[in-house]
Amino acid sequence: MFPNDVLLNELEPVVAGLLDKHLAASKEWFPHELVPWSRGRDFEPGVDWDPDEVQMDPAVRSSLFVNLLTEDNLPYYFRTIEALFGRDTAWGTWARRWTAEEGRHSIVLRDYLTVTRALDPVALERARMQQVEKGEVPEVDLVTDGIVYVTLQELATRIAHHNTGKLLEDRTGYEVMKRVAADENRHHLFYRDLGTAALEVDPSGMVVAMERQVREFEMPGTGIVDFESHAYAIAKAGIYDFTVHHDNVLVPVILRHWNVEALEGLTPEAEQARAKLLKRMERIARVGRRFSADREREAEAELVGATA
Repeated sequence: MFPNDVLLNELEPVVAGLLDKHLAASKEWFPHELVPWSRGRDFEPGVDWDPDEVQMDPAVRSSLFVNLLTEDNLPYYFRTIEALFGRDTAWGTWARRWTAEEGRHSIVLRDYLTVTRALDPVALERARMQQVEKGEVPEVDLVTDGIVYVTLQELATRIAHHNTGKLLEDRTGYEVMKRVAADENRHHLFYRDLGTAALEVDPSGMVVAMERQVREFEMPGTGIVDFESHAYAIAKAGIYDFTVHHDNVLVPVILRHWNVEALEGLTPEAEQARAKLLKRMERIARVGRRFSADREREAEAELVGATA
């Protein structure tokens, strides 16, 4: 397994090429053009927010709350990425470009949610203060782990944004979430293809990292106020649950694109890690099926109760 500095040096030309590809595919957009400003009005001091002003599924509110607060934690994600990948060469250029693009997400989400009065702005600001003061983000020590984590995390975030947008009964909100999700997808593709290159350089190190990151994976947002209850609501609504994580994140990346089952020449440690990884993914799939079945039974029971 390669030391961090050696792997960073080996992959730097790949990062440079992927950065050029990313910039060529990126389209300039402006948060202020997506916000429906004409729907806004002043918030009178001392007047409590009224959730009935906007009819919205509480699970969708939870998802918007978590999504925005995750974006607010950008300074600490940047700190972690820069510390791991470095501030010089193409690695540093990419980290700064990524940060600039991610910064737009919190801008457009907050403006949209404030103008439409979809979330309580006081509760949101208090939660932002608490979240950013804590600065809690996943931390890794190895470049391989960093590549695997951000690949999975960016795709998971894209899916969460997109699925939230689909549940919004507001075309403008859907377009906001669609735009943010498109950015996250391009970030995912950058890291996914970087992971492919890293597999050619250090396949054993990457497989060990895959097993560790799949086993320890946490969605961005840990540390957010009442995160567990929000995460449960998000999962119950089908926005992001174990099945989504397995079928739409792990399988496409780990099994299909990185083709972990077909890798050859692995060290004994990596072979053991691959076996554990595949078993872990099977376990996640089973848990997802059970959760989905429970959700369907609850929905049927609620329907029967409503018609009784």
